[in-house]
Amino acid sequence: MATEQRWTDKALGMHRLIGRRDFLNGVAVGAGILGAPTAMGQPGEAWPQDQPGYYPPLLTGLRGSHPGSFETAHVLRDPDFWANHAAITDTGERYDLVVVGGGISGLSAAHFYRTRRPDAKILILDNHDDVGGHAKRNEFHLGGKLHLLNGGTLEIDSPRPYSPVADGLLRTLGIDPVALSAACDRDELYPSLGLSHAVFFDQETFGEDRLVNRAPGRGQTASATEWRDFLARTPLSPAARRDVERIETGRADYLPGLTSAEKKDRLSRISYRDYLLTIVEADAGVIPFYQTATQGEWGVGIDAVSALDCWGFGLPGFQGLKLAPGSAPRMGYTPAGYADGGSYTFHFPDGNASIARLLVRNLIPTALPGQDCRDVVTAKLNYSRLDCPDQAMRIRLSSTVAQVRNQGDPATARRVDIAYMRGGQLFAVQAKDCVLASWNMMIPYLCPELPAAQKDALRSLVKVPLVYTSVALRNWQAFRRLGIAAVRAPGGYHSYFHLNRAVDIGHYTAERSADRPVLVHMVRTPCRPWLPEHEQNRAGRAELLATPFETFEREIRLQLGRTLAAGGFDPARDITAITVNRWPHGYAPEYNPLWEPDLPPAQQPNVIGRARFGRITIANADSGRAAYTDVAIDQAHRAVSELLA
Repeated sequence: MATEQRWTDKALGMHRLIGRRDFLNGVAVGAGILGAPTAMGQPGEAWPQDQPGYYPPLLTGLRGSHPGSFETAHVLRDPDFWANHAAITDTGERYDLVVVGGGISGLSAAHFYRTRRPDAKILILDNHDDVGGHAKRNEFHLGGKLHLLNGGTLEIDSPRPYSPVADGLLRTLGIDPVALSAACDRDELYPSLGLSHAVFFDQETFGEDRLVNRAPGRGQTASATEWRDFLARTPLSPAARRDVERIETGRADYLPGLTSAEKKDRLSRISYRDYLLTIVEADAGVIPFYQTATQGEWGVGIDAVSALDCWGFGLPGFQGLKLAPGSAPRMGYTPAGYADGGSYTFHFPDGNASIARLLVRNLIPTALPGQDCRDVVTAKLNYSRLDCPDQAMRIRLSSTVAQVRNQGDPATARRVDIAYMRGGQLFAVQAKDCVLASWNMMIPYLCPELPAAQKDALRSLVKVPLVYTSVALRNWQAFRRLGIAAVRAPGGYHSYFHLNRAVDIGHYTAERSADRPVLVHMVRTPCRPWLPEHEQNRAGRAELLATPFETFEREIRLQLGRTLAAGGFDPARDITAITVNRWPHGYAPEYNPLWEPDLPPAQQPNVIGRARFGRITIANADSGRAAYTDVAIDQAHRAVSELLA
């Protein structure tokens, strides 16, 4: 293929030395303090997080679920694990609360517990080398300037208004999303430079490589003339162009004779793909154009999401049905919420890592200097202050919990034993209470004494795999020349990428000159179309865990090179660093009416799975069955309230 002949490894720049190779696959080359875990803790030795210069936000290469963060959890599934790991060192540490998981839910649980019991001794254990869980910070220093991107949780945004509990926590941290959005968002920057959205049609899917700018965006009101102008420049067939225009702008009622409620019920029982093909009777050529439109939200394509959920999320083709506004039965959490309105929104430059960092400041003020939610963006976290023996609040990183047991009968237990793996060694601590703020599917391995029905419920919730990639560029002149700021790639390795969001907050400012470095955010959600949703998720997870960084790098360079070539972009010259935030267990799963029964709340797997077990409670986004920060906070509050009732 001509594309393969042009884009050799040399042309892509695979031979170039860039920042990521100092941390190949996320592990430091050589004997640096951020190297692979080793047996430590001997007299006179310090754990990596306690040593000077430890600062994981700067790491590039494979991040997210990075090497060293998941291997113990995978080995724990082996029935011989405990036979091979019989020796456990008792640290002698005794706490009021141990939290398993240092993401936003775990940090919030510690906050709520300490609010109720100010003198409590609390330990948070996390398997990653950084705090925040999915709320990861990618930090780059380019051309003498700080650049940030979210390596995970994107922003403050939810399908439902934040609850009094979640909103109250934001206020405690000094976050007013409405005021921050008005003062700090610079959404006008790229449009003021004449940059628009574009679609890249790839040769493998559409017959040729073609970048088409001035693409009408989802949620925007575009006329038939505007769609016709855009479609005329695409490589779609005449029939596909005609039907895309009809889907986007038509007013036909494809379900005549039915009430709005009857139409919604019918739409809940058919995929969006089948709706387009069998109800709208669109040409099959429209499917590649729309197939990945749902991946960024659900992690699967339009073959696995109901037409009703796609209507609630704002996808086209329903204008003529005259559906009554608002949610309906048999809708997923996200589309039902957005159909009813949604919450306030705000995007910190590092995503909700800023919320995690503000929680750390609230819990351990000496670890993060500053006074408010604006200066936290540029503040540098002192990791050596997270796990100090003289503190009542401690956060211990690179510590994968392997076992959590009530002492004796759960109904009468007064303490909990916790064992965790760190640096190849097993350690034990005790606590009066324990909150599991980890992923649901791991909990049955941590607590094998749980009732069988509860373990089955926990295992049934399959998380959505995804990749957030951060790419540092020497400049963004190619975007400027092409007149684009964001690109949707229906057939691409990453289905979407865009220039870094423009936000000015505190001493952090968005880049305004195309001659200077910038970050690009890319999104990939691996799945296998035509399978049931959870099978697609499992296939995507297996793919992520088997994909080496070299493959990610080659695909990133190739995609940016092919897309931006006409603007003079040279991947060998213009890419200066790459961070691949790989999340095999990413979004919390939601109810999907195509694949699951519509159950009353008490019978839903997340409700069964989160039941208290002695002195152990469960808090995470999985327990709320929705991948949103407010849900993680609300579940933390519930878990702590159960313990302290």
